[in-house]
Amino acid sequence: MDLGALRQEYTQADLDESSVDPDPFKQFEQWFEQAVKSELLEPNAMSLSTVSSSGQPSLRTVLLKFFDAQGFVFFTNYTSRKAQELEGNAQVALLFPWYGLERQVLVEGRAEKVSTAESLKYFVSRPHGSQLGAWVSQQSRVITSRSVLELKLAELKRKFTAGEVPLPDFWGGYRVVPETLEFWQGRPNRLHDRIRYRRESSGAWLRERLAP
Repeated sequence: MDLGALRQEYTQADLDESSVDPDPFKQFEQWFEQAVKSELLEPNAMSLSTVSSSGQPSLRTVLLKFFDAQGFVFFTNYTSRKAQELEGNAQVALLFPWYGLERQVLVEGRAEKVSTAESLKYFVSRPHGSQLGAWVSQQSRVITSRSVLELKLAELKRKFTAGEVPLPDFWGGYRVVPETLEFWQGRPNRLHDRIRYRRESSGAWLRERLAP
């Protein structure tokens, strides 16, 4: 297969400093709503990059469950690889790959745990099966087979048949507090539009155009 022949011209839209919102979170909200309305698969899916204590980067896809002017929130097992790496280095990067709109949003910042109250509020909103799943999986650990998970799930279904599933003490959320947000719009001839918001020491956001 000739991979060099796989080419797609990006012609759907443009992006200009004068047309974006001064507030990067409002700009993100606009683009997010457009991604949802366009019925993209998992518009809240985002790649999360972390770095180990030895300097080895790792990457995985997580789901954005909440965002506001404070940052972007996802949930996970606090014993997972990502959580262990965040304990040692809170600097992270996020990528929203909205290829159907010829767009990407890149976020760089620091991850911090959300409060137990915030984690509980989201946990009780999850489907029953997802609540049980949080208890079942020792995320990122080596297991002998899938049957280990199935047996544990069956056990928990019996245990919590009559009552609510409690919030695991090893499960909760992280909020990524941005230091930069970059909005990327594909353009013809690979001359893409890139507008970056960078937080200054005063807390204000500086907008700047980057070369493609």
